[in-house]
Formats: sequence, structure tokens, C-alpha cells
Amino acid sequence: MSDTPFGFGLPPEEPDDGDEGKKKDPQSGGGQGPAGPFGFGVPGAGGFGGPGADNPFAAMFGSLNPNDLGAAFQQLGQMLSYEGGPVNWDMAKQIARQTVSQGTAEGSKDASVGPADRKAVEEAVRLADLWLDDATSLPSGANSAVAWSRAEWVEATLPAWRELVDPVAERVGNAMGDVLPEEMQAMAGPLIGMMRSMGGAMFGTQIGQAVGVLAGEVVGSSDIGLPLGPARRAALLPLNIETFGKDLGVPQEEVRLYLALREAAHQRLFAHVPWLRSHLFGAVDGYARGIKVDTGKLEDVVGQFDPQNPEQLQEALQQGMFQPEDTPEQKAALARLETALALVEGWVDAVVHAAAKPRLSSADALRETLRRRRASGGPAEQTFATLIGLELRPRRLRDASRLWASLTDARGVDGRDALWAHPDMLPTATDLDDPDGFVHREQIDFSELDKMLGEAADKPGLKKEKNEGEDENKGDGSE
Repeated sequence: MSDTPFGFGLPPEEPDDGDEGKKKDPQSGGGQGPAGPFGFGVPGAGGFGGPGADNPFAAMFGSLNPNDLGAAFQQLGQMLSYEGGPVNWDMAKQIARQTVSQGTAEGSKDASVGPADRKAVEEAVRLADLWLDDATSLPSGANSAVAWSRAEWVEATLPAWRELVDPVAERVGNAMGDVLPEEMQAMAGPLIGMMRSMGGAMFGTQIGQAVGVLAGEVVGSSDIGLPLGPARRAALLPLNIETFGKDLGVPQEEVRLYLALREAAHQRLFAHVPWLRSHLFGAVDGYARGIKVDTGKLEDVVGQFDPQNPEQLQEALQQGMFQPEDTPEQKAALARLETALALVEGWVDAVVHAAAKPRLSSADALRETLRRRRASGGPAEQTFATLIGLELRPRRLRDASRLWASLTDARGVDGRDALWAHPDMLPTATDLDDPDGFVHREQIDFSELDKMLGEAADKPGLKKEKNEGEDENKGDGSE
């Protein structure tokens, strides 16, 4: 897993000798060649993807040749004139598709899904749904099963990414204007507009690269615990499943079936718990609202902003401009989000294990592999950590899984799944510390409540009041 922001490789670093290295003669092999007006290398001198492509647009223009110079600057003009939302999603989509087409770091290239793989995925999801019928009271949640290429995954999940990222990006755009003194804001209108356009482009660039890299690793539509794909459509990526199972020593059919169980379980949960999607997305938004922009860092960027060096904004975004506020409200928002993610992933983990354990000899090994994979994080978690200071990682997955298993033993499948009827019925972060205590306490509360109600109903005073009330009602009716 990459240690760089978002899990994707950054452009080549500056030479050790800093600016002096840039001044070297390009013929010496150590220089980067003359720079173009917007930080692009001049064609033929290391520009457009060569050694000089150390700018934030290298991902977009890296494959251009000198004959495409006009088209490159035309695209740059469109970028600067962008007046849409806080993120340039057209750019994000384009860069994500380009990142996918370049292949993964291991050299795996995307390819269209063939009929054989599509049929294998459909059969795996169908069998997974049959197995899950014994492990959960929630019925099948998928109306169809599809096999996606990486590019198809990008297309299908971008709407969800937009919903998650736009609110935070909007705050950055507003902050760009707010950091200027009020008396300067009127005069700096055009500059602020350009900076916001560039900010949208930079967010689009980074989100596009992150989503493109993530497309090379995900195995379905719900890998990160959020419903990123269309509702009621179970989706698997055959190419990534093959890569995932390559060194596990497990038959490919078992790997595919186990991952189909996880995808189908997620689909059941999100399809039959109607409030869950908005609950999770709302938890992300609630936490993001408590993130403050590092105005000091942003002021430095604004004060030194050079329209000919737009990569300054890129560098600021890569370093992260967000800091969580150290308030009780923000800590509570983070706890709610982490608990919600853990409960979703823990339930899926417990249900899939119950369905797979009696039928797959590799169930334990695959379970542990996926747990470690989620715990280690990846491009999606790193994207959010940098852009909004948030890691979408179920830190308490094992605790949540144990809690759901305890509930199954104590109340059965129906009693366990009944907790999804309302968010207030779900365990809290404190309950994850003591799963057995939560199960025991809930059982006592219900039984004691029934006993108290029964005793109260037998009290003479209550009976008298009840009879008097009935007599009055009868009298009203006779009149």
C-alpha cells in the first residue's frame, strides 16, 4: 500500500539542490528544462510527462506531444474559466479514467469484462444470496448482479463521491475569499474567482487520481462500508478479485464466492434499512462541519499566489488544510461516524462468517485477510484524511463483530437484525467496549419493563381510575 497521499504516486520530487537544479543545462541530464508560463515544461525539454512534468496537471497532459500544445492550453483555459461547483467533476472523471487506463503500480491493465466473467459473478451472487438466507432475516437486496471493469466502477461511483466531497470543497472555496482583508476583497474579485476555479480544478485532480487508483484495488461497490454504487445492484470487479486472490493459496472460485457474500450482505443491509445510507452520509457531513480550515496556511498561499504557478494550491491541498476542532461536539461526531462504520462492517463480517464457515474451508483465512486489509487503509481513507481530515476506517471492526455475534447467540438472527429498525436502537461506542454487557442489559430492561407494567396494571388505584374513566366515556356516549 502506498504511503503517499491518496495512495497514488506524486510527481517527481524537486532535485536535492532545489532551484539551482532547475537552472542546470538540460543537455547535462540533470536539469528540467525551461518552464512554460503555467509551470508546464516546454515540449522537447522534459515537458509533458518527461522529467520536467512536476506540476499538478501532469496526470492530464502527460501524454501530449508538441503538436498538442494548442489543445493543452485550450484545456487549461477551460480549467481557469470553470464556474461550476466547488469541485471540477468533469476533470475528476477524466483524470480517474486516465489513471485507470495507465494500469496499477503492479502493471495490471484494465480490460472489458468478458461473458465468462459476467456469468461467474452472477452465479456467485446468486449462490451467496442463498447462503445468506440462513444467516440473516433481511431478504435479498440486489435486483441484479453485474461484473464491472475498473472504468465502469469509476463511472458508477462518482455520484456518491460527489455527495461526500462537495460540502467540504465548498468550504475551501469560501475560505479562499475570506482570508483576504474585507477592503481588499472587492478589488481582488477576479483573483478570487481564478483561485476558486483553480481550487475546483485541484480538488478535481486529486479526487480523480484517488478514485482512479482506488478502482485498481476495490473488489466490489461497498469496500469502504459506504454504498458507492447504484442501489440494489450487487457489483464485483473480476480483474481485481483475481489480483486479490493471487497469492492467498485459495481457489479462485472460493475467493469470488466469499467476496460475493460480502457484497450481497451489504446490499441486504442498505436495501432494507432505509435510513442507513442517509445516516452514514450524514455522519460524514456532521463530522466535516466541525473541521476548520487552516487559515494561516491558506493566507500564505493567497499572499504568495502566482497565476503562473497554480501548483501552489495543489501543494497546499496535498499537505492538508483541515484540522478537527477539539470540541466535545466534534469528538461526539467522530465517535458517531466511527461507530456507524464499525457496526455496518461488523454486521457484514459476522453474517458472512456465519454463512461461509460451514461451507468454505478457506472462510477463516479470507475473513482475516479482509479484516487486515480494511484496518490498513488505502487510497479512499487517505483521500478523506487529507481532504477533510477524516479516515473512513472501521477502527472497531472486531469489537462490533463480536457484539453482533453475541446478539445472535442471545436473541437469534431475528432479534439481532431487529436492532436495525431504528438508529436509536443500535449500540453506541460505549457498548462496543462491553458487547456482552449490552446484550445482557437490554434483555433485563425489556423484562423488567414488562413486569413493572403488569404490576402497575394490577394496582387498585389504577383499576379505580381506569373504571372511572370507562364510566365517564360511557356517560359521554349515552348523551
